[in-house]
Amino acid sequence: MDIRMSYVEHFYDENAEHEWERLERHRTEFAVTMRALEDHLPEPPAKVLDVGGGPGRYAIALAQRRYAVTLFDLSQGCLNLAKRKSKEAGVELAGYEHGTATDLSRFKDGSFDAVLLMGPLYHLLEERERRQAIREARRVLKPGGPIFAAFITRYAPIRWAAKYEPKWILENRDLLEQLLTSGALPAGPEGGFTDAYFSHPAEIRPLMENEGFETVDLIACEGVVSMIEERINELSGELWEAWVELNYRLGRDPSLHGGAEHLLYIGRKS
Repeated sequence: MDIRMSYVEHFYDENAEHEWERLERHRTEFAVTMRALEDHLPEPPAKVLDVGGGPGRYAIALAQRRYAVTLFDLSQGCLNLAKRKSKEAGVELAGYEHGTATDLSRFKDGSFDAVLLMGPLYHLLEERERRQAIREARRVLKPGGPIFAAFITRYAPIRWAAKYEPKWILENRDLLEQLLTSGALPAGPEGGFTDAYFSHPAEIRPLMENEGFETVDLIACEGVVSMIEERINELSGELWEAWVELNYRLGRDPSLHGGAEHLLYIGRKS
């Protein structure tokens, strides 16, 4: 493992609890993604490989729906937390595997009914690394099986700066230009996030299709409430469900994709 990926691993080891809690703060992202999984996964007890699933929020939710989920992550700290959280939830995952998304060699070809790749692609700065992770995910996936791949969008850091730290664009002119031209940003000295790659929405379908996937959908996980979600995420009951349904529906609109924080690609192995 190279030094950069070791840094990513350390970041998530130190922030496993924060990563678990992130999807409590961003309930729309979680709910919309779960709707996509429910609509496109094969019936349980299908075998699912969750590559880069961190502390297991999605893995545990799927295990509660009777899927056989193997959680695979770079961070041992996240895997340890997933074991504790799964026990608290009263479920057991099919496995907890430590490793990097670019090497799934411990798994046989076509050994999973579905693959989640909802994390690694925005920590692999080089295109060849991202393609290697996608190829490995495709290799272990059965023919016709679905892949769910997550991307952070190119303008998400700028939207964050507009809301929380507007002066960032003047104090970090070189980084801003690097983001706009290459999509890559190194970790900041304050440690708010680690090295990351931010994808332009236009590059996602060609990337996945060139690696042997047939596109099913591309969804803005925050729908229309990206960065304005606070009051929506406080809702419950019928009103909450109505907003989840609306954001799931509108998240498919390509005109929203550049203004969301996360995009979820859904494809099938051709």
